[in-house]
Amino acid sequence: MRKLQIKDKQQLISTIDKNRIFILFGVIFLFMALFAPRFMNVFNLTTIMRTMSLNATVAIGFTLILVIGQLDLSIGTIITFAAVVGLGLKESVGFGLSVPLAVAAGGVVGLINGILVAKAKINSFIVTLGMMTVLQGTIYTITGGNSISLSTPDAFAISDWLAEMFFPLLTPRVLITIILVILASFGMRRTRIGRNFYMVGGNSQTAWLAGIDTDRYTIAAFVISGLTAAVGGILFAMESAAATLNMGNSSLMYVISATIIGGTSMAGGKGGVFKTFVAVLTLEVLYNGIILFGLGNEVKIFLAGVILAAVILYEAYTSYRREKVLGQRPELMKELERDREAAAASSS
Repeated sequence: MRKLQIKDKQQLISTIDKNRIFILFGVIFLFMALFAPRFMNVFNLTTIMRTMSLNATVAIGFTLILVIGQLDLSIGTIITFAAVVGLGLKESVGFGLSVPLAVAAGGVVGLINGILVAKAKINSFIVTLGMMTVLQGTIYTITGGNSISLSTPDAFAISDWLAEMFFPLLTPRVLITIILVILASFGMRRTRIGRNFYMVGGNSQTAWLAGIDTDRYTIAAFVISGLTAAVGGILFAMESAAATLNMGNSSLMYVISATIIGGTSMAGGKGGVFKTFVAVLTLEVLYNGIILFGLGNEVKIFLAGVILAAVILYEAYTSYRREKVLGQRPELMKELERDREAAAASSS
């Protein structure tokens, strides 16, 4: 009877752990709905969706980066770089060509990052930190240190269309983000290629022994990260009809925080795009409520830091508990070792 109660308790804890971001979102949303003035106004809820769209798009690729156990610090500058390229080329080639070129530019940056990490075996922190610095210099060289703004009728028409609410809470840019999240979430969970990313992040050596080209998956993850950052940046710039030199600066820490809060492990092998999306939405609801309460930016930063710190501490605790259980039950370690040997034998 006691063993059954312990098992039920463990299952309850496991269920809460797996769904913690949904619980957190529900608690924060309910609190804001009850106490924040004008929170449930349709215009305000639509504003939340529009505001979260940029970081939610960028977080798709960044989630994949963390899943494979790597880090991409260049996403913020890729956002700005893609916006500068897209809007800078618009007058000469039009949006029909400048937008694909901007997205492709982000993909090329990701490709360079991936090759340096996978083939040159340079730490991803160093590679992407260097790329961030290079892109910052490139952006200032292209723009001369000035923002880019468009004032043509067609630019305003596209801006108005991207910001137009065609359905409650939904604008075209928000819809594009949701579609990308659904496709990425399905691909990660339901396809063999998507599941291979988790294998690479969980144990790259075992994945390689199982016949998975780990270098190819690492490069692919960085390319996707560059593409999603570029898509988010160019869509945001098109809606605002402007590209500022610091438009992507705040996205890096925001996306890192949301991805970790959403349950993606920095050690790799664990996480999901949809949970990251819910985490981005959770932070945006929190930030919006803080504004409605009339509180300052320092409160927003403090509360986001508290949530992130709590999640990291909880992850550290659960990791400690897991290792402790494995240490107390050596048969689990033997079973894990047999699985690795079986994977190695099947690839030989």
